[in-house]
Amino acid sequence: MRKILVALTIFSLTLVGVSMPSASPIFAADLTFTNKTNGLGSNYVNGVYVVGGTIYAATEVGLSISTDGGTTFTNYTTSNGLGDNDVNEVFVVGGTIYAATEVGLSISTDGGTTFTNYTTSNGLGDNDVNGVFVVGGTIYAATSGGLSISTDGGTTFTNYTTSNGLGDNYVDGVYVVGGTIYAASTGLGISTNGGTNFTTKTKAANNLGDDTLSGVYVVGGTIYVATDGGGLSVSSDGGTTFTNYSTSNGLGDEETFQVYVAGGTIYVATDGGLSISTDGGTTFTNYTTSNGLGNNVVLGVYVFGRTIYAATSGGLSIAQIPAQAGVPLWHQSIGREAATQTCPQDYTPSWANWPNSGTGGFVCNKAIPAYGN
Repeated sequence: MRKILVALTIFSLTLVGVSMPSASPIFAADLTFTNKTNGLGSNYVNGVYVVGGTIYAATEVGLSISTDGGTTFTNYTTSNGLGDNDVNEVFVVGGTIYAATEVGLSISTDGGTTFTNYTTSNGLGDNDVNGVFVVGGTIYAATSGGLSISTDGGTTFTNYTTSNGLGDNYVDGVYVVGGTIYAASTGLGISTNGGTNFTTKTKAANNLGDDTLSGVYVVGGTIYVATDGGGLSVSSDGGTTFTNYSTSNGLGDEETFQVYVAGGTIYVATDGGLSISTDGGTTFTNYTTSNGLGNNVVLGVYVFGRTIYAATSGGLSIAQIPAQAGVPLWHQSIGREAATQTCPQDYTPSWANWPNSGTGGFVCNKAIPAYGN
């Protein structure tokens, strides 16, 4: 019988210092980025993903991988089996790399040494793959010809289009949580039945900032949508209504490319810098080349632990979130069945005494600010 551990969650409060301050940002105004270019296939970085100590950078000339914090990268190209050297996005889970390229979805199980490329001949809606998301063994590929879903490792895809309710066949990004699919297209397509039917949320009907969407992220029941010219749109009621945040709230630009949320903090990759909010979007602090970014055009963002990775058109920029004395953190742990089981996004693998009736076992940990900012 399979023993379910993930339902058991514990919280412990760790205080850094002895005082209990009022709610305050965990970011210092002088947050500084170091820009990495050494060994990247191209300084134009479309996206970034981080697992453990390994950085995966999707560039215009290959997929670049670093195991030393970005000091050096090894670049993988069509010579390794990538469908195209222009990699739009990368996703990694369970040791498998999924690279969304201009000519197919390329998958590697050996760290990038070799890729198998999947195309329209495997059922993809289009060979131009804009984004990829993988959960529970199912691959979701956002293509220029629909949202393509595979349950057999990419061998075959079923493609979903406007005939299934999507606002447009061009899908720029996809996110999946709790069995619900969110497709960033012309409007936000939401499906609760595996893609068979989508309900599309729009500017006119649901107050999206813009109908052309670049990316979507969902956490804790809240939907965050990066729009092409209307800033960041946020919904806490399943997409029925959105609240919009723009340059008037401190966003670097209203053209946004990607959004990432961790520990209650919102990170938005914009055409004018990396914008960070610790109060739900009401105010943003924008970081630019003056803070060390390789370029003000930020195409993607990823946060792992206390490290921020910004994919810019001038390199991969990395910053450490400074520890702030007196800010308490909640330590959240969930059980996992074996050391080989992959932790959810934003969690790190560990071992603890509490699982299995106190006999101990493997867990996944995440530290979040106790005040949610």
